Amino acid sequence: MSTTSIDSSSAGTATGSAPVVSVASNGSSGAAGGSVIDVNSLVSQLVAATQAPQEALISAQTQQVSAQISALGTLKSSLATFQSSLSALDTPGAFQLETATSSDQTAFTASATSGAPQGTYNVDISALAQAQQLLSGPFNAANPVGSGSLTLSLGGTSFNVAVTSTDTLADIAAAINSAAGNPGVSATVLQGADGAHLLLSSSLTGAANTISVAETDGGTALAALTYGTGNTANYTEEAAAQDAAFSISGVNFTSANNTVTTAMSGVTLNLLSTTTATTPATLTVGTDTATIESNISSFVSAYNTLQSTLVSLGGYDSSTSTAGPMMGDAALMGIQNQIQEALYSVVNTGSTTYDTLASVGITTQSDGTLSLNSSTLAAALNTNFSAVSQLFSGTAGVANALNSDINTALGANGSITTEGQTLTSQENALTTQTNQLNQQMAALTASLTQQYSALNTLLSSLQSTSSYLTQAFATLPQVQSQQDA
Repeated sequence: MSTTSIDSSSAGTATGSAPVVSVASNGSSGAAGGSVIDVNSLVSQLVAATQAPQEALISAQTQQVSAQISALGTLKSSLATFQSSLSALDTPGAFQLETATSSDQTAFTASATSGAPQGTYNVDISALAQAQQLLSGPFNAANPVGSGSLTLSLGGTSFNVAVTSTDTLADIAAAINSAAGNPGVSATVLQGADGAHLLLSSSLTGAANTISVAETDGGTALAALTYGTGNTANYTEEAAAQDAAFSISGVNFTSANNTVTTAMSGVTLNLLSTTTATTPATLTVGTDTATIESNISSFVSAYNTLQSTLVSLGGYDSSTSTAGPMMGDAALMGIQNQIQEALYSVVNTGSTTYDTLASVGITTQSDGTLSLNSSTLAAALNTNFSAVSQLFSGTAGVANALNSDINTALGANGSITTEGQTLTSQENALTTQTNQLNQQMAALTASLTQQYSALNTLLSSLQSTSSYLTQAFATLPQVQSQQDA
């Protein structure tokens, strides 16, 4: 800031006298008529001194709100992740899982869906479904076969192949494979010692999916490639079109393919080989307790991950004397209380033995996490499966209640959503305050610049006057001296 000093020493001589008044600053030229005050520097310092305390307060509040918004986002994400583990437990349908097992997986494998009839069934497989395959007589591979058109059929679908007078057996095979509308006939040329053979293979199994070949060249060269009812001499049937034949507990079935979905409701059989009467295979359909146990174990693990997040957000670390960003937060405490209430609730399952999580092997440890005793859970499922299902998926079941609580908290009017909206409003208000402060400081800068610029002009004028008077006073002794002489 500029300083003004008054020199009390006597006026000097005409050749070297000091000014009566001196106004100077770091940014001043010090010369008469020049800049006396560094206006920009002075205004900048004054504005900074005014702005800094308010800016620091707004910044601190902004950082706090931003940290709370980030923490709330972490809470929402953790709850959503935990909630995903509930989908495998929160409805009765989640427990209606069934499994189908085969006593001989070389003969068949099986799978089951909800509603499959539980029990054990004998399965006897006498034939597998297969696709037809035809091998033609020999041809000279290098010579054209003939010209005209071939009509090939597979089951009830036909397609045409044009044959030119220059086409060899390989050309005809390529034309069959690329023909539009081909339902699944593949052609291959096999070169044998006696010549080239055309191998026609069906991709469709079943007795109805037979191959036939007709021609339109008037019964000349292309006739050697025809095949059908009453005309089988041109090909050898390497594999017959055949349905699968099998029985389940003495009831006979046939199928056009080896993947059977219609024999038993909810059960899929994959037939792999035939069986013998002396060694029948068995199919067992039952409740898929292994998957249910895995789903419950995943629930426990998911809760423990959530619990860790809740502690980090709302707890206090005594070793570092650090509080979580949401310590004491109403929304966090509310959802924690709801979760605890659901976990420790007694559920009406129809059983007084299996009506709490602890009764099926899920207990709380000292750090708040859950522990699962797999043996206790397995015994509960085997003893009273319905009660365990109700414990989780019933109307007042644990998983159902937890899912409902989280949906409410994260819903449009939920506590977590409402708090998020409040924090967003606070953040927006702080942004507005920052903008207003910047505008106020810009106005203050303009005002102070105007004032100090005017003062600078006045001081510069005074300095010019002072310089003039100093020079005038310096001539007075010389005038008096001349009069005395």
